[in-house]
Formats: sequence, structure tokens, C-alpha cells
Amino acid sequence: MTMLGDLLMTFFEVARQGSITMAARQLRVSQPTVTGRIRQLEETYGVELFHRRASRVDLSDVGVALMPVVEQLMQQEGNADYLLRNAGNLRFGNLRIGATGPYYILRAVAAFRQRYPAIDVSLDIGNSQQMLEALFEYRIDAAVSSHPVDDDRLACIRLASDPMVLVAHPDHALARLAQIDLPQLRGCHLLVREHGSMTRKTIETALAACGMELPPHTVIGSREAIYEAIRQGLGASVVPLGEVPRDPLLRVVPFASRAPVLHEYLYCLQSRRQTRLVGAFLDCVAPDAATLTAHAA
Repeated sequence: MTMLGDLLMTFFEVARQGSITMAARQLRVSQPTVTGRIRQLEETYGVELFHRRASRVDLSDVGVALMPVVEQLMQQEGNADYLLRNAGNLRFGNLRIGATGPYYILRAVAAFRQRYPAIDVSLDIGNSQQMLEALFEYRIDAAVSSHPVDDDRLACIRLASDPMVLVAHPDHALARLAQIDLPQLRGCHLLVREHGSMTRKTIETALAACGMELPPHTVIGSREAIYEAIRQGLGASVVPLGEVPRDPLLRVVPFASRAPVLHEYLYCLQSRRQTRLVGAFLDCVAPDAATLTAHAA
């Protein structure tokens, strides 16, 4: 509490008790301390707050006028204390998560909701840059992204390492195979995400390791749109296995060897990882997730 707050609280107790001795006992301070605080308050503002009598103190006209104002302040302080204690005990509040997709974080969200049912949870979807900007601007509490970020301001958990697979319409030539190799993508019309997508970058890196470039392709700006294009027979796509919806029109073909792997990370600010809300959510992340580190590895 501020200095003025201490003085007003002392005024409040003296007025309520009608006695400096009783007020000192209630505040657990010495009687001279109470007397000094009242004198300081009166001298600072040039007013008389009490009339001193032999056995008690009575409010002056100024004291009578001040009392309801101070009562409101004490009530607000009590409300603030109640709010902060409840927030600290996770009895109310809002956990805000940003993600490039919901696939890898929902298990942790479900565990958090089960442990802390009074906390509202919101999940915003966007690209990695948007989610990290929101994290640094305190608009979200945690961000999920497949982009490895080397930044000392961030703490990181690796949520998943997901092998990538070919997804094609059942009538597609490659969909009839039990498994494929990366060189078999030559001549296959691929449906890919935009530049900057970690899924696309992972595919391009894997192909380059085989001495290949990205084959003829169509750029589509969302996962959902890619899956719909596959259903319509417009081509095939290489995506993380965990992101493929169950659908008879989406045939999954794994890679026989050298399958590209996409890593998914959960980020929070280092400065906030020990706060009650963020720490509670980190505790709900799958137990097989990698240890929290300074940045993605």
C-alpha cells in the first residue's frame, strides 16, 4: 500500500474503533505509530480529523466527510485482494493460446480444462509470424509453431516430431502403393503451401537432399483447402501425418525411407514461464514432450 494508503487505513481504524489504543492493537503497530500517522495526515492537508477527548476520539466534520470515501477505498482494496488471490489460485481468468493449427496442442488444452475448469481458454489460429508477434505483445500466453526460433526471450517445448506422408485421392496413381520414396514424386503434381510455410520448407529440404527440386505444383494457402483440392482430384500433397483428417477420399501413403519430419514447438516468454497461469499450462503439456529450453533446437 502507498504511504497515503497506510495513513488512510490508520484513520479508518481509529474512526471505527473510536480509540487510538484499540486501533493500534487492530493494526498490530504501536500506539505512537498510530498517533504519528494521524498527525502526519492532518498536518499534510492542514485539517483536523478527530476531536480528542479523555476516553475516546470523535470524528471532526472533515473526518465525518472523509469516512465514507475511505470506507469505499477499503472495500476496493478488499475486492482487489480477493480478485488477486482467486487469480493466483486459478479460480478465474483466461488462457490465450495462438497456433498455426490445433492438431498438437488440443491434448494439453483438454488436460488444462480438466484441472482448471474455471479458466476460460481461447485458441487463435494464424501463421507463425502472427502468433509470435502476439506472444511478444502479450496478446496471447503461449504460441504453437513449427518454426524453430532462436531467441533468448523465449522458452520452448518440443510438442511433437511428426513424419510427413503423401496424401492423395484413392484414384491417384501413387495412392495404390503401400509406400513410396521421395524420387517417385518426380512428375507428381503437388499441392503445396505458400513460401514461408514450414511444411513447404521441410519438403523442399528433403527433396534437395535427394538432388531434386519441387516438381510442378499448385500453391494453396491453407491445409483445409489443400485437402479439398485432393478430394477433387487436383493433385497430391506431402503433409504431417498428425494433420491428416480421417476421410475415405484422403489416402495416406508413407515414405519407405528418409521421410521428412516436421517438428512442432510450444513457445512462451521466458519472463512469464514462472507465472501461475503459464506454468500451470506448461505442466499440462504431454509428459513425453522435450524439456523446456531457452529456444527451439
